[in-house]
Amino acid sequence: MKKKRVPMVVSFGVLAAMFFGAHSASAQEAPHRIEITAKRFSYEPSEITVKKGQPVVLVIKSLDTAHGLRFRELNLNVTIGKNGAGELSFTPDKAGDFTGHCSVFCGSGHGGMSLMLHVVN
Repeated sequence: MKKKRVPMVVSFGVLAAMFFGAHSASAQEAPHRIEITAKRFSYEPSEITVKKGQPVVLVIKSLDTAHGLRFRELNLNVTIGKNGAGELSFTPDKAGDFTGHCSVFCGSGHGGMSLMLHVVN
């Protein structure tokens, strides 16, 4: 009688692991979408926090002229047309604080247009 129970318990355990493993894997793969508004001479929000290893999509919308967003340390760059939108998709692979700057000259305050990205473990 014990011999019949062991395979059934093992089978149940394997099925449970497959179900819960697949569920958590698909939940982790869904990118975290963050909407950002660019306008002379700021980003809203001006600071964002994401988790290391979690896919991220930054959706950036311009309310006025052409803008860009570049994180040199992360090798990320996007250009957004006048009143347009753009996306930056990435998965952060290192923790830290990274400053993104507008990469398209947008006027006299262009040099101070930045976005702080915090990547946490």
